[in-house]
Amino acid sequence: MERRANNLTPKHANKIIHQLLLWVGLCLFWSPSVLAQKKELDSGTKYTINSIKVTGAQNFNENTVIAFTGLKVGDQVYIPGEKLSSITKKLWAQNLFSDIAFYVTGIEGTNVDLELYIVELPKLNKVIIDGVRKGQRTEIINDNELKEGTKITKNLITTTKNHIINKYAQHGFLNTNVMITTIPVLDSTGTAIAQDMRILIDRGKRVKVAEINFDGNKDISDAKLRRFLKNVKRKNPLRLWKKSKYTETLFEEDKANLIQKYKENGYRDARILKDTLRVLSDKSVALDLSIEEGKKYYFGDIRFIGNSVYTDEFLKQYMAIGKGDTYNGTLLQERIADNSDPDAADLTNLYQNEGYLFSQINPVEVAVRGDTIDFEIRIKENKLTYFDHVTVVGNDKTNDHVIYRELRTRPGEKYSKRNVIRTIRELGQLGYFDAEQLTPNFKNLDPNSGTLDLEYSVIEKGSSQIELQGGYGGGGFVGTLGLSFNNFSLRNLFNKEAWHPLPMGDGQRFSLRAQASTFYSTYSLSIMEPWLGGERPIQFSTSFSHTVQYLYNFQTRERDTDRRFLITGGSVGIAKRLKWPDDYFQLSQSLSFQHYDLRNYNTGLFTFGDGYSNNLAYTIGIGRNSTSANPIYPRYGSDFSLNAKLSLPYSAFNGVDYEGLDQERKDLQEVLANDPTDGEAVDAQERISEIDQMRFNWLEYYKVKFQATWYSTLVGDLVLRPKAEFGFLGAYNKYRGIPPFERFFVGGDGLGAFSLDGREVVQLRGYPNQSLSTNDGSAIYNKFSLELRYPITLKQLASIYVLSFVEGGAAYDSFRNYNPFDIKRSAGAGIRIFMPAFGLLGIDFGYGFDPVLNGVGRNGWETHFIIGQQF
Repeated sequence: MERRANNLTPKHANKIIHQLLLWVGLCLFWSPSVLAQKKELDSGTKYTINSIKVTGAQNFNENTVIAFTGLKVGDQVYIPGEKLSSITKKLWAQNLFSDIAFYVTGIEGTNVDLELYIVELPKLNKVIIDGVRKGQRTEIINDNELKEGTKITKNLITTTKNHIINKYAQHGFLNTNVMITTIPVLDSTGTAIAQDMRILIDRGKRVKVAEINFDGNKDISDAKLRRFLKNVKRKNPLRLWKKSKYTETLFEEDKANLIQKYKENGYRDARILKDTLRVLSDKSVALDLSIEEGKKYYFGDIRFIGNSVYTDEFLKQYMAIGKGDTYNGTLLQERIADNSDPDAADLTNLYQNEGYLFSQINPVEVAVRGDTIDFEIRIKENKLTYFDHVTVVGNDKTNDHVIYRELRTRPGEKYSKRNVIRTIRELGQLGYFDAEQLTPNFKNLDPNSGTLDLEYSVIEKGSSQIELQGGYGGGGFVGTLGLSFNNFSLRNLFNKEAWHPLPMGDGQRFSLRAQASTFYSTYSLSIMEPWLGGERPIQFSTSFSHTVQYLYNFQTRERDTDRRFLITGGSVGIAKRLKWPDDYFQLSQSLSFQHYDLRNYNTGLFTFGDGYSNNLAYTIGIGRNSTSANPIYPRYGSDFSLNAKLSLPYSAFNGVDYEGLDQERKDLQEVLANDPTDGEAVDAQERISEIDQMRFNWLEYYKVKFQATWYSTLVGDLVLRPKAEFGFLGAYNKYRGIPPFERFFVGGDGLGAFSLDGREVVQLRGYPNQSLSTNDGSAIYNKFSLELRYPITLKQLASIYVLSFVEGGAAYDSFRNYNPFDIKRSAGAGIRIFMPAFGLLGIDFGYGFDPVLNGVGRNGWETHFIIGQQF
């Protein structure tokens, strides 16, 4: 045999190889029973199908399967052949079977009997997951679509396993083990009808980053590079706000950010040559990065090409990038067009705000000289663009003139991107439309004629409010019912056809409010017209209120109806939008009057229990509100106001000797302090009441308040809101003193004004209502707060955002003991929900770190509610 092998001819070798290949092909395609008949089959002969039957573990109707294959008795096929092969592939493609095979069960001449053997894939009955929480189990089932009746394939098991491993790897669990097994489900006869899938998950320990090492960096230190990594941090027990964990996705983001930071510092050729993950233990890893910094580049000459509207010198100053500055490609692009801020001070907005909508600005590198890069800023100004048609669509309730008077874009005017953005802001601030869906649609843009049409699309929302509040204040239940029609139409008040169900659409505000408890009731009415006369943004407002309050015993919870305190008053005001320093400013003025009538109402604050006081005051204020379009969730801008409330200086011209009265009052108080007889005490108290009645028959004071709020978007929709407040109540005449009204009461949710004696309640969460001021109130207060807000949803049906806060504040009697750093501190979290059907709902949980006034120890946790309703 050895000799024959040595003498094997090429012809014999080819024949043997051909036979082996044919044998292998038959083995791959045919079952053993077919191979047993290989001597009788001829691959070159067409066989006629004599019969077909379907066998195996499956629930399909035999005729249905045969019909699906397309085979029928009498067909002629090659065995093996392309037709049977394509039928097999077609069946596999259905993902319904775990085994498919054709058998030749009989052969007579050129007639054959075929048998199609198929085994149906098992169906999923239920999924059992161990090792994770219930919520995560549901998420895994939904993500992998592990529904009852799903066919269990090897691919399904593999992809499910990989999904779970990758899912937990994204949370830092790099050593997750997953075991998936199937368990047959038998019927009463013992036949398997489905399978349960059991998934056992062992997440292991969360892997933390113990080391981050750099190699190759010379100009930027390791510590600074680690700070560039925003997501992946080293373990540090002192860092509480950022956990140390490794995930591949976050690490890839950090690597891109690292190179970006290099480029911002002039190293435009920087790159990461290699990064290595070293496993230190089952719960810690090390990251090694090899960096090639390259050379540091600088800006060279910057030339402007194609500009005619602005000079080269002006554009250079506007860009604020000079020759010799460190090269920063990101900064250059932001100065050309900052896509993160639609109102940024960049060259693109500079041109578009002056009407050059179709202008094009492109920075081009023209030379690299050593470490210096020269640029050309190539500008194609194109034609000035003008608005042709400006329309508004979507307003079903609000009348057109209410919207059109707020537009900053008019037909025939030059296009201005700034004015388009400002119009969106003004429409959102009206509160009549869904601010998140206000959209400017540009139509019929024609660069040749330099015209375009602009359409503002608005979606109206409920703007009228019904206020329903309930809560406890001052030991009793307080209920409030208020109606505020914020888009009212006064001119259609007596027009029956305009009541649908109310006359709406002209932008006026009409409010009615009633509040009552066991010991007081108050009623108010106000009307506001934002455009007096309809031509200019001059706001006119007027209001009227009446309050009755009874003396209340908080221990026995009984009121004395014979001892009461009545307040009746009204006001009229004008507010005008200014043009200087800019048109975000508003100047407001108002004249108000309150009459305080005390009837047998002696308290610690009011010594003239059967007297009266009149409060005639002029208020002037200036404010600036530049917050973004959505008044429910501002993302940027600021809102500040400064106002002064002034009474007439009566003591300067009424001829009363207040210095003498003050001295007499002090003498009488000394008499009361020296254990007088009953008669002397009564006489002294009556005279003090007479003096106080003369001091406060017409209130004399000045009151200054300042408030400033800023909104800044940190990342995405995460908003930071700092706020500062200050208030001061002073007297023109020190002998007359500050009045018992208009005082500040600090602490709580700001809603607990259960004593309606002209006081002003200041919110400070984490403390009980009005617990940080004396019983007589305070003359000075300051407050500082910092809120971090994040929206869950800002849809029209519901705007929901969560917040965390830190704040501090305090109240003082005078500037002698004023210390802005000696404040009561608190921190906490809360949630706000605004829905057209219910208005603003909120709850805050605040922790007071300091004692209340005259208290001991930390105040601890307080819960504060905000309740409103809107339709």
